[in-house]
Amino acid sequence: MSSHQESDVRKISSSAMDDWEDDLLRRYPEGENLGQAEDFRDYEAETRPCVREFYRLNHHKQTLQFAREKKADYLKFNRRSMSVWQALEFLNELVDDSDPDIDLPQIEHLLQTAEAIRADGHPRWFILVGLIHDLGKILCLFGEEQWAVVGDTFPLGCAFSEKIVFHEFFSGNPDRDVPEYSTRNGIYAEGCGLDHVTMSWGHDEYLYQVVRGRLPDPALYMIRYHSFYAAHREREYQHLMNDHDREMFAWVRAFNPYDLYTKSSQRMDVEALQPFYEELINEYLPGKMAW
Repeated sequence: MSSHQESDVRKISSSAMDDWEDDLLRRYPEGENLGQAEDFRDYEAETRPCVREFYRLNHHKQTLQFAREKKADYLKFNRRSMSVWQALEFLNELVDDSDPDIDLPQIEHLLQTAEAIRADGHPRWFILVGLIHDLGKILCLFGEEQWAVVGDTFPLGCAFSEKIVFHEFFSGNPDRDVPEYSTRNGIYAEGCGLDHVTMSWGHDEYLYQVVRGRLPDPALYMIRYHSFYAAHREREYQHLMNDHDREMFAWVRAFNPYDLYTKSSQRMDVEALQPFYEELINEYLPGKMAW
């Protein structure tokens, strides 16, 4: 791929990710909780065609085999060696040129989330999650299409919940034709725990795999499941969870408002904030890491 083509991919991917994130705010307005069937019907009827197409591709192509293949590939961690701060700077290469006077660099949006968490007096590891939770979006810079990077995540190898947005698009998913994957529990045992469940592939799972074993459990759950809206907003898939999952999802829900509602057009002084955040990073994730 030429450098010009790579630049185009980065611009398109960033624009598509912003479309999905903007649409999440419409689906889950601050201070409200859409959960009634009629709410979702109204929401889906008003969704922009580009977002509908994103979900169509995501729901058609996210299969159990696809997720397993992506994990086998990316868990080699052979793309890059870089520190977390270097990864943040790398993520900045995702630029949305559709409105360059308003859109901020990716690092500033992450700093907005982290600073909101910091202002509310949460533990240092919680602040760190705010800073890094979307770092897995560097998958776009590794050539992944946006439907395999962002979007609501969901379990694979079992029936798709009707509470997953645009559930009807799963009619084109090949896993629907596998009887073993079409029951409530699918290939899993009741209450097996989410760690035994294969989730759809994207930035959440990728970053979790990069940092697993290095952060407290609540932090890892926030990273791994912050896009699992069917569970933490709609209370689906409880039958696959164990008691530890249910305990940890209280933290996922605590993180969700910061994830959704802290992005703004306010500029962040990256240079002034960098010393604090580099010290914070070095406390938990020092040195270069394999990506």
